[in-house]
Amino acid sequence: MKLLTLARDLGRRKAREKHSLFVAEGVRSVEELLRSGLKVRGALVAPQLLSAPRGQALRKSLDEAGVEVAEVSEKDFRSAAETESPQGVIAIGEIPARSLGTLEIRSGCRIVLLDGVQDPGNVGTILRTAAALGATATIALPGTVDLWNPKVIRSSMGAQFGHAAFHAETSETLGFLDRNKIELWAADAGGSALNRGDVSPRLAVAVGNEGSGLSPEIRAKAKKTNSLPIAARVESLNVAVAAGIILYELRT
Repeated sequence: MKLLTLARDLGRRKAREKHSLFVAEGVRSVEELLRSGLKVRGALVAPQLLSAPRGQALRKSLDEAGVEVAEVSEKDFRSAAETESPQGVIAIGEIPARSLGTLEIRSGCRIVLLDGVQDPGNVGTILRTAAALGATATIALPGTVDLWNPKVIRSSMGAQFGHAAFHAETSETLGFLDRNKIELWAADAGGSALNRGDVSPRLAVAVGNEGSGLSPEIRAKAKKTNSLPIAARVESLNVAVAAGIILYELRT
């Protein structure tokens, strides 16, 4: 399959799952992908990439890495791009084979559970925050947007290239937590005020859907349900903001 056709197709989740491939668009995302060590299947380059020194350097890096590059017109490039002002580079990468079976748990860990979080921007922000604060992994439970969605990758700035982020079923995830003696806490506006005084060394924190909140399965298994005290005139916090504050407070 030609790189242009493949890049267009990978805008769909079914195609990403079928081929185990994703697209990273933009100079920053492609730079991060090259640095990550993930396998890069190929790249599309349009003339505008070479209009700035940084773009010229990236084009050179693609060649030095031995990546197959297809030079296309701006019109053809736009047919595969998702941004309104494309920077002229899209790379196709291989989705890493991550799962609960490959996750290494140490004496202390912090795991983020995304319980039906659907907004790509929120998920991307949580991924980047989790990576920045040293979380062990981020696990996307059913109902969560695809972690390899192009919008998620742009929002995370490619954090999932190196951070252990993957999808898993709720039941198998809860079983994994039990077997590894990882305590589960949940974040919810109706919970008690967050207190890090008695935090377990091994801890998973679940954040829920932007509208409906946590699933019944997660609520039932959570040892604690915590909230962040906020001003009475403010109804709630954005899920990515709340997750970031909680991860910072509970960091190891």
